[in-house]
Amino acid sequence: MRPKILIIDDDTSLRRVLEYNLQEAGYAVATASSGEDGLALFDEVSPALVITDMKMPGMDGMQVLKAVKERSPETLVIVITAFGTVDIAVEAMKAGAYDYITKPFNRDELRLTVAKALQFSGLTVENKRLKDELSDRSDFRSLVGSSEAMEKVFGIVRKVADTEASVLITGESGTGKELIARSIHANSGRRDSPFVAINCAAIPRDLLESELFGHVKGAFTGAVKDKTGKFALADGGTLFLDEVGELPLELQPKLLRALQERTVEPVGGTKELKLDVRVVAATNLDIEQAITEGVFREDLYYRLAVIPVHLPPLRQRRDDIPPLLRHFCLKHGAGKVTFDKQSLETLTGYAWPGNVRELENTVERLLILRNADTISFDDLPDKIRNNGAATGTAAHSGSVVNLPDEGYSLEQLEREVVMQALERNRWNQAAAARFLRIPRHTLIYRMEKYEIVPPEKD
Repeated sequence: MRPKILIIDDDTSLRRVLEYNLQEAGYAVATASSGEDGLALFDEVSPALVITDMKMPGMDGMQVLKAVKERSPETLVIVITAFGTVDIAVEAMKAGAYDYITKPFNRDELRLTVAKALQFSGLTVENKRLKDELSDRSDFRSLVGSSEAMEKVFGIVRKVADTEASVLITGESGTGKELIARSIHANSGRRDSPFVAINCAAIPRDLLESELFGHVKGAFTGAVKDKTGKFALADGGTLFLDEVGELPLELQPKLLRALQERTVEPVGGTKELKLDVRVVAATNLDIEQAITEGVFREDLYYRLAVIPVHLPPLRQRRDDIPPLLRHFCLKHGAGKVTFDKQSLETLTGYAWPGNVRELENTVERLLILRNADTISFDDLPDKIRNNGAATGTAAHSGSVVNLPDEGYSLEQLEREVVMQALERNRWNQAAAARFLRIPRHTLIYRMEKYEIVPPEKD
């Protein structure tokens, strides 16, 4: 859409020259020959920019400027003054004018001044949008859910946000753990300082220490200059340790010391850095089981989990699915889209193994491929149509398996799950562990426990 400009000038020839030059530059232009007519037109066209002459019979440019600012403070005004009357222009700037041009002026000067004003206006609008978005986050409006389970979570988050307590967020992959962490930060006294996130599972273990604590030049091969670690980058703010359950055992004592002493020592360094960092961590693993297996330190767990927050999987809070569908439609610019009864029931009944992340991806796909503004059952992906709530009882109960009435051995069930994961991933242990959402060492432990041996290669 072309920016709208309103020109107010009693000089007919100058007004026409201004109109021609600005239209030629691609702007939508409206004109008025007096201040009174200009204000009436202003209410009608809502321009982004007003250009007004200062000296006009009746309502002069200063009065126009003040009236525009009363109506719309964000609208920019450029005033036109005669040569030698800079003092008037300065007075106008003090009253809120964005800039001024003096007669006579050339076309390039006019276009440059207008372009700068409209660029500034665009930045102002974007800044307001970002502030509104931040305000929304601060009001927890970015957290969607009205189920009893999520209301409990939101209650804990509201209480803990403006404290210094460490928080450990647990839950399956895709439940929104980072969103909760960001909400905690945005509603804390640290909101104006950095929020720094690091995925402990995504970084090779031999580089993770450097990523967390930094290193000095020459600390190891390839360390050609000093590197600032995530802890230092988060100084004054919040450090989010995602997938903290994957932290190598040998690195856990150093993290524990950083939390206890609020100091870090870069790799290869000799001086400790005193830092002010709040740590929020998250994991999709059973940490207490990891402690039992000896792969996670108990003292570190209790230091991280001063406030534990557990996010239930989506299948355990089905009441949140309809509002989440609406939220994601609005997020992706499709506020008019609705779901018919059968599709809504099917989506609500589906188990959602990928949780909220899978739901959002599904909504985005539906919005892109839809043929109408109402999503029907036939629009849904095959796996959801085949496994949704239309006929199956397992989906309604939140289960992903059907157990026989006579009962079933838990150990046998676990063994079958591990076997299926390995077979599906062609016995690639790393891929099978990711599929089961457990660390590789836990998978190996299960394989040894159930005497699962990879088949011999031909």
